[in-house]
Amino acid sequence: MVVSKMNKDAQMRAAINQKLIETGERERLKELLRAKLIECGWKDQLKAHCKEVIKEKELEHVTVDDLVAEITLKGRALVPDSVKKELLQRIRTFLAQYASL
Repeated sequence: MVVSKMNKDAQMRAAINQKLIETGERERLKELLRAKLIECGWKDQLKAHCKEVIKEKELEHVTVDDLVAEITLKGRALVPDSVKKELLQRIRTFLAQYASL
């Protein structure tokens, strides 16, 4: 029964993702997110953090994978709640319009 539920959830996610792509909403959401992150200074904060990590570990000792591992959690934590709430509301509105998935 657990496998069936997981499979159904995966199918639902795939259907929603497909509808997001087909309607162009996925790109609109991505653009909104980019704009909001730049507007709130997230991009600059993360860029500064990257520079700190590179400076601490020295450039020749840092790989891209190391840098990604170092900044991923911090990057997610720095996203303001207001941005998360706005995106979530847009997704809910989209899902309400396309509830027939």
